[in-house]
Amino acid sequence: MDEQKIIQRNVEWQRKWYGEPLGDRLRRLVVAFDVSQAYLAEVLGISAPMLSQVMSGRRAKIGNPAVLARLIMLERKVLTPGVASGDRKAIEEAMRDVRDSNPTVGRDSLPVYSGGLDDGQLLAAIRDVAEDENLTEAAELLDKDYPAIADLLRRAGKYDGGSQPE
Repeated sequence: MDEQKIIQRNVEWQRKWYGEPLGDRLRRLVVAFDVSQAYLAEVLGISAPMLSQVMSGRRAKIGNPAVLARLIMLERKVLTPGVASGDRKAIEEAMRDVRDSNPTVGRDSLPVYSGGLDDGQLLAAIRDVAEDENLTEAAELLDKDYPAIADLLRRAGKYDGGSQPE
């Protein structure tokens, strides 16, 4: 398989796994924080060459869950007033906080990018593939070991298509 096809395949996998190509997400952070890719790599806890490979699609995934957690932390910090306004001190503090973090990652603690779907769209999509009673039964089966997923299935089972999911 030639390199261009590998890159296209990897970018498609990134879309599937992360909601959009990682290059797009990472470029937004470079612009929002006004930093170099090398500094962003340092903050995330990944080598600059690895970051470049992920951004270009030569690598499909971020193998270290803590790096992904830091990426998500930075995406959330972009929305804070100081960072959003371009306050250099707030930006430096946000970057330092994320760089110095040691996130623990578990099934209930890693925030997941929704790929642009709001709650209502997500719940409606789940309802499209299962009946209410199947969602309720599945939630009961998952409740002990996967409470967050069970809660999502219950909410989807109750969702009536209105703008405010339960």
